[in-house]
Amino acid sequence: MTMAPVEVIVVAFPGSAFNGAILPELRRLVDTSTITIVDGLFVRRDEAGELVWSELAEIDAELGGLLERVEGLISDEDAAELAADLQPGSSAAVLAFEHSWMRPLREAVAGSGGVLVADIQVPGGVVEEILATVPDEEEQA
Repeated sequence: MTMAPVEVIVVAFPGSAFNGAILPELRRLVDTSTITIVDGLFVRRDEAGELVWSELAEIDAELGGLLERVEGLISDEDAAELAADLQPGSSAAVLAFEHSWMRPLREAVAGSGGVLVADIQVPGGVVEEILATVPDEEEQA
């Protein structure tokens, strides 16, 4: 099976203040086939500055249940690099997920003789910065 694009996100929890409030939204995204979580880690930097990480399924059964399959996409080196800025006493979830919603579109593109030649993600904050510099229609009039 050909996969749709896969994205990796890191969600930090300063002071390790994870309360589980993101779980319902992750469950909704998985249940609606918007995303498929293909790998995930929980990373913590202890007070001495050492990084420790575990697979999500080892940390929380509900989190582990969100993973359709674990591909091993996030290596130890990846985890260390992605958590490099994590402050002591803080933690982060590292999620690799497939954009499942894109599968039918990819098939339609291929069926029409098209080829996806770029898949670029622009962080929302960057888009907001750019849009803040663009005059709105009222200012242009």
